[in-house]
Amino acid sequence: MARFSEKTILVTGASGGVGAAIAQNLGEEGATVCLSGRNSERLQEIAGQLSQPGRCYPGDLTIDKEMDDVVRRMLAENPRLDGVIHGAAIIALAPVATGSTEDFENQFKTNVLAPYRLTQLLLPALTASRGQVIFLNSSAGLVARAEVSQYAATKHALKAVADSLREECNPAGVRVCSLFLGAIATSMQESVRAYQKRDYHPESLIQPRDVAGMVSVLLALPTTSEVTDVTMRPTARS
Repeated sequence: MARFSEKTILVTGASGGVGAAIAQNLGEEGATVCLSGRNSERLQEIAGQLSQPGRCYPGDLTIDKEMDDVVRRMLAENPRLDGVIHGAAIIALAPVATGSTEDFENQFKTNVLAPYRLTQLLLPALTASRGQVIFLNSSAGLVARAEVSQYAATKHALKAVADSLREECNPAGVRVCSLFLGAIATSMQESVRAYQKRDYHPESLIQPRDVAGMVSVLLALPTTSEVTDVTMRPTARS
């Protein structure tokens, strides 16, 4: 039997490279995968490629009404929820001296407020199943470098959310992990390298499938143990 054959897992940011890889990997391992993201057509495409059809819940999670609708529809069709993978994120790079406050607000809405509120809404279902929450964080959530202040601030905040949630929910059997990721071969990283005027060599970076494999390892841990923080980085440093 596939190890996630009786599990229902939500993946946000599922229309992106990492989210899609996670959804595909979980589907191969038997999970019922719920996919959320802004790109409805892309979600449908990914869902159709899963070993068993995925369930799509498109919406902009930075808009309360759309998030409420996503949660309502998902819980109506999936009374049990065993895990949430928070994968949606955006980035805007700029020096502190000239950075746009609008960019900062947009990143905070997507990278912090949306996963915070989504977790609130799904916590009763996760508590009932003694489920797991995995926050896809970033190495910027541990160390803030030049011109990454806004993004790094949101990722530091996301770590704080995860740490507090863990302390609050562990007694009820809910496990929480932050996965701190270095440079990944995605369109987001390509745009970062372009901004930094650095060459982009995707073959030397973490591959989306590598992240997907780690997520599966974390989800498959026995309920007697919990991994709280994991850091992944490319083998080749550039």
